[in-house]
Amino acid sequence: MKHFGFLRRPAAALLSLGMLILPAARAEEDAIIRQMEGMSLREKVGQLFMIRPDALEGRFGPAELEDNSIVGTTKVSDEMRAVYAQYPCGGFALFRKNILSPSQLRAFAEKLHAISDLTPLLGIDEEGGRIARIANHSAPFGVKKYPPMGEIAAQGDPSLAYEAGKTIGEYLTAYGFDIDFAPVADVNTNPRNPVIGDRAFGSDPVLAAQMVAQVVRGLHDSGVASCIKHFPGHGDTATDTHTGYAETWKTWEMLRDCEMIPFRAGIEAGTDLVMTAHISAPQVTGTDEPATMSAVLLTEKLRGEMGYEGLIITDALSMGAIREKYTSSEACLACLNAGVDILLMPYDYFEAFDGVVRAVEDGLLPESRIEESVYRILRFKQERQGM
Repeated sequence: MKHFGFLRRPAAALLSLGMLILPAARAEEDAIIRQMEGMSLREKVGQLFMIRPDALEGRFGPAELEDNSIVGTTKVSDEMRAVYAQYPCGGFALFRKNILSPSQLRAFAEKLHAISDLTPLLGIDEEGGRIARIANHSAPFGVKKYPPMGEIAAQGDPSLAYEAGKTIGEYLTAYGFDIDFAPVADVNTNPRNPVIGDRAFGSDPVLAAQMVAQVVRGLHDSGVASCIKHFPGHGDTATDTHTGYAETWKTWEMLRDCEMIPFRAGIEAGTDLVMTAHISAPQVTGTDEPATMSAVLLTEKLRGEMGYEGLIITDALSMGAIREKYTSSEACLACLNAGVDILLMPYDYFEAFDGVVRAVEDGLLPESRIEESVYRILRFKQERQGM
């Protein structure tokens, strides 16, 4: 029987991981440990990745995956199942290009969930406003279409945010999704920001905090997991990380007095995931590395100081801010070393997967580090299945 190294840590360390085991939780812990004991290294590594379903089809190269003008994968093929057997993943992120109709989406979600006994998670960006893959689709989904969250916040009524979260969560549940990559917890303080804008709940961090917490609660009450984003706050940047480097020059004290207010509210409301931003914060970390790869921000600040115990997921690792400077494997290894649990959509999935496996086999990345994240992921999946 293998004894997992991360579970032999002192109680204080386990508490920081959200794994201080109480007697009532012993059976659940034992079930997860038994499950991990039966997993190969490749199966464990696979749990760390959330990818586009298209990545498992040979007709799509990395560039085609990013091209939204190309119709994507819309059903599970035999080729996908064969590739998945060699390159398993822990979840899939769906986009408009993967959606044709209500019936197709339901069937696709069911088959993706069934591709493995480890039941991949399904996630989607459904924020409201311009970022809503289902509500903005041309197919007749018949769901309520919400304005940008900034407009909802401008009405000053947090109950409207709760209603939006609950309604969005209800139709995501109906279509088989586990995670909504929402709400945006950024504070929109920079008018030159080209990517956040009215996706955020405005420039008042206290009002944004109230709204973020209510969306989280609404999603949870509908059975969908929430993912607050983009830590440590993308609202005070002047560059879009989809295309290149971005930074904030705020100190941690300045971030704590503004950007962290909505993030703290989302954490206190019980958010399931926190998504990292590919922005650097040199006044906090002393380097130009993106937050996605910063142990100072993710382990010391988010987990340590802020007490966050849930899953940490990267923003898409195919974005320009990452792709222009790192290979897919370099990016994923840096993220894991910083404390990330889920690696979202690396530009080249196969290179990233093989790079992580090699790093573990060569002793460059401790297997116990992988197992910490796999434990959190499997625990989350177990909680989802028990709902």
